[in-house]
Amino acid sequence: MQSRPFIKLATALATTLATTAASLLVPAAAQAQPAWPDRAIRVVLPFPPGGPSDIVMRLAAEKMQATLKQTLVIDNKPGAGGNLGAGEVARAAPDGHTWLWGTDTLVTVNPHVYKNLPFKVDDLVPVTIGTQFNQTLVCHPALGVKTLAELVAKAKAGPLSYASGGAGVPGHLSMELLQAMAGFDMTHVPYKGPAPATQDVIGNQVPCGLLAGPTVLPHVRSGKLVALAVSGSRRSPTLPDVPTIAETGVAGVAGYKADFALVMYAPRGVPEPIVARFRQAFVDATMLPEVADKLKAGDQTVVGSTPAQAAARLATDSKKWGEVARRIQLGLD
Repeated sequence: MQSRPFIKLATALATTLATTAASLLVPAAAQAQPAWPDRAIRVVLPFPPGGPSDIVMRLAAEKMQATLKQTLVIDNKPGAGGNLGAGEVARAAPDGHTWLWGTDTLVTVNPHVYKNLPFKVDDLVPVTIGTQFNQTLVCHPALGVKTLAELVAKAKAGPLSYASGGAGVPGHLSMELLQAMAGFDMTHVPYKGPAPATQDVIGNQVPCGLLAGPTVLPHVRSGKLVALAVSGSRRSPTLPDVPTIAETGVAGVAGYKADFALVMYAPRGVPEPIVARFRQAFVDATMLPEVADKLKAGDQTVVGSTPAQAAARLATDSKKWGEVARRIQLGLD
């Protein structure tokens, strides 16, 4: 029978060996985890240059590069209401070197209206709601309307068209909802992004548009476009004299609200520490006074939510816009 001192010695020796082995394994485990980021980071924007997502990301990129010590490559991949770029990111390797920066509608609207969505919503994980903004209903001055009521009357009297940044994007959905509530019709002219749509409204190729506030704001200020109303629940801080659609008094639009946001997404499977680092670098960049002030002047409000807050808002908005899409029978190929 072994003596008690021998048992104590064996136990102590085993503990020492285990501790030593563990300490030896820590560096090996650390070496097994590759440093991140170890090359350029690609941020896919599923819309053309010049729109709200492009404006925000280009302002934030320089600050993020200094923090992350790597180049940020902004890759515009427009098409199919943002689906092409979203699908590319959803299929990307979850190594933290590919991210998606686009509208909330990629996951709150598109799954309800596109018959052949090139990605699964669950393959994109929300990282943060970066900013939120309005859609602004604008018309060319030559049309001769200055209020929503005048536009509705003109549309009921004869054919009119409106531009949006693409089929199924915020401006299109918001306008279809407005027409359904107010009882008028305008022909939809979709573009590949709000910037080219805005240019054709300025050129009077299309008389009106419901377009991203940040894109049309400079042209409203210059007098090239007339702002009739904004889509959100609150007036724009940069256009305080322009009413919300719900405030216009047009029959049927009481309670109208269409708030939208820009969201950072990651492919499912990116390790949480990488998501946390990237999110923090992005949020810190957008909250810098020189960046936040520029965004506010362009009708964008910085949010910087947590992933959990972003997921909760997207789930709520998906239910809302799904009901709207079914009510107006919006379906796209």
